[in-house]
Amino acid sequence: MNKIYVAGIGPGAYEQMTVKAAEVIKSCDVIVGYTVYVDLLKEYFPEKEYLTTPMRQETERCRMAFEEAKKGKSAVLVCSGDAGIYGMAGLMFELSKDYPQIEIEVIPGVTAALGGAAVLGAPLGHDCAFISLSDLMTPWAVIEKRLLLAAEADFAICLYNPSSRKRNDYLGKACEVIGRAKSPDTICGIVRNIARNGETMEVLTLDELKDMQADMFSTVFVGNSDTKLIDGKMVTPRGYRIKELTENI
Repeated sequence: MNKIYVAGIGPGAYEQMTVKAAEVIKSCDVIVGYTVYVDLLKEYFPEKEYLTTPMRQETERCRMAFEEAKKGKSAVLVCSGDAGIYGMAGLMFELSKDYPQIEIEVIPGVTAALGGAAVLGAPLGHDCAFISLSDLMTPWAVIEKRLLLAAEADFAICLYNPSSRKRNDYLGKACEVIGRAKSPDTICGIVRNIARNGETMEVLTLDELKDMQADMFSTVFVGNSDTKLIDGKMVTPRGYRIKELTENI
């Protein structure tokens, strides 16, 4: 049976790609992916055959990868971050019924929530929720409900796809929803261009975040009620110190 790999290549920098993902890409004949992500790999794997599609052609991209594997070539479909978190792994399995002779193996990667969290400090140290603000495939009413319930449950929240040219007010709208259940002083953070040229980070309050401009290369973090600033870093404690102090009473 022929095999196709679906690999997460991390947030952008080669050194943040997992060793397994790099080994798989090196072993394959063909690399298939979204143009922007594939361009990140050409410097390190110049000898490979590359097939790309632009944004919003995800199904075509997946079928392109399957067709290469069907020809007997070793192929890998690459995604930014992790292939299973807002990545292509799910769609590949959905389409696999049309390619029963091809086995799929998913190679995990470092998702933006993890890469961005490391830049900010430790904002996801306790229970957390990942929510995308893109309403291309999820109605805004559903996104709003998830935002509110995550805020009411006092999760630390990581927001993917916070804004775009057509959705430039979505981050502000999300902050208003979250603000129904979280304090305006809740510590938040935003990281742009994680592990790429021009990487920046900023720590601010929820009240300040609602007026910030973000883009599709930004990842936003909203703390829980215990999140604090430690030496300029955003930290959501799990409670080790509280447990230690309680046990010593």
